[in-house]
Amino acid sequence: MKFGFKFFDMILVRHPYTLSIKFHRNEKWFKDDYAEFKKLLGNGASEFPIKDNNPCLDDKYDYAGTLDGHYFYQDLYVAQLIYKNNPLKHVDVGSRVDGFVAHVASFREIELLDIRGMETPIQNVSFRQLDLMDDENIPENYCDSISSLHAIEHFGLGRYGDTLDPDGHKKGFRNITKMLKAGGWFYFSVPFGPQRIEFNAHRVFSLSYLIDMVSVDYEIVSFSYIDQGVLHPDVTLTGDKIKESCGCKFGCAIFELKKK
Repeated sequence: MKFGFKFFDMILVRHPYTLSIKFHRNEKWFKDDYAEFKKLLGNGASEFPIKDNNPCLDDKYDYAGTLDGHYFYQDLYVAQLIYKNNPLKHVDVGSRVDGFVAHVASFREIELLDIRGMETPIQNVSFRQLDLMDDENIPENYCDSISSLHAIEHFGLGRYGDTLDPDGHKKGFRNITKMLKAGGWFYFSVPFGPQRIEFNAHRVFSLSYLIDMVSVDYEIVSFSYIDQGVLHPDVTLTGDKIKESCGCKFGCAIFELKKK
């Protein structure tokens, strides 16, 4: 079979999001494989006739199971901490549903709070739509365990339909603290590095800023971080590490906190 531009134009129209910028570099092996497979299939009737083409051009160059640098390790690591501590009532604020929340829901009930709605019910997950920057609707001493992973950095930037507020992260953190009982656990993560806003995606916090913020109401039980796809668990916080944000430009700081 011969391939021309029309063949690949057809695929592009049908599957515009499947093709990568590497398409032209990789199209030769795809064309060769397609021709060889058609030859092996033969001209007779097949249980699985080829009806369409949906090129996946980069998977053969990836490792087995591509891991997202921040979310994969963060979600699994914190879920393991919650399993170990086994709280009575765990609440989550804005963390990833198809990662962290799913991990926790596999072994216990979890209540999810998010400014956006959620349509699909999930076993072991209860949901309440709530704006954590709104002081009026926040329950006090509500749970003995709470998490917010890669979420507070977005508060007040409008990305998720929230009200614009330069202090949105402070209000969200304060209201999470209000919900947690004394002695309760707070699992908290945000991006860290040189402090800045990348509007409207997120804030990036310096480690010294984060330590000042959490130390008012919490004891730091453990600190871990992720940088360039590597998890560094239970790191000792020295003066140099704090000053330099562990050398990260865009890392993920993970705090295991206990409310005073």
